[in-house]
Amino acid sequence: MIAELWPDRARGKGAGLMQCGLGIGFFLASLVWLFVSRLGPDAWRYMYLVGVVPALLTLWIRRAIPESAVWEQAAARRRSAPERAPFTLFDLFSDRTMRTRTILVFLMSLATTMGFWGISTWVPPFIGGIAAASGLNAAQWSSYAGMAYTFGAVVGYISLGFLADAYGRKPVTIAFFVLALALTPALFFWTRDLELLLLLACVNAVFSNGQFTWMPVWLPELYPTRMRATALAFAFNGPRFIAFLGPLMAGTMIVQFGGYGQAAMVLALIYVVGIAAAPFLQETAGKPLPA
Repeated sequence: MIAELWPDRARGKGAGLMQCGLGIGFFLASLVWLFVSRLGPDAWRYMYLVGVVPALLTLWIRRAIPESAVWEQAAARRRSAPERAPFTLFDLFSDRTMRTRTILVFLMSLATTMGFWGISTWVPPFIGGIAAASGLNAAQWSSYAGMAYTFGAVVGYISLGFLADAYGRKPVTIAFFVLALALTPALFFWTRDLELLLLLACVNAVFSNGQFTWMPVWLPELYPTRMRATALAFAFNGPRFIAFLGPLMAGTMIVQFGGYGQAAMVLALIYVVGIAAAPFLQETAGKPLPA
């Protein structure tokens, strides 16, 4: 629906601005934790209660926003067709062109998602651990790290949309993958100065988290209306059945590889998959959505 609300040459800007809502949510969570963490060792339990509020808000939003008019028209055409069209999930793999495209976007989404769920979740405890070693409050600095990282993510979400409209989906997305890979060692190995680490966390997040915007910007322009929603849902959610292993195995990886930095570098190699897959997708900037 985001793709259908904006003109062809401004679609990336719209998607980037709407995507930043995700980052704002994480920023607010880190800000709340800054105060809730002072309630004692069981303070994390209260965060679950706070998390109920946006969940209820989401239910209200789902009821208030109507379906896209373009989608309604496509659905009506399918219902009125003499022969019912096949389920669109099958269409993603039945046609050779669509199958190849879907595999490529799945690999790119996997790279983005694994990088996010792995590396980003390590930044607050990594900086908090360095603060604790210096005799400072670990929970407080973890919260600072979360806010700095999420602020950079919001900048990245918005920036990718504007840059993608100006320079194209393909080069901008590849650049974000490359810079996310390059900035991982800078964050985890360059310094132990806490203020500088917060700055590096912010800059790293611009590209490692900000790259999520390529999905709402580029993906809708790769599929026709009748399968667009299914394709986006598959590409966005399918990799999570693999990426969930990142947080699950985080502790083992950190111990196995000898620290946060070494484990983060191993995990960051997944960005190479995104860098390799992106060039094979067509450039869609400024073009109308496929009917």
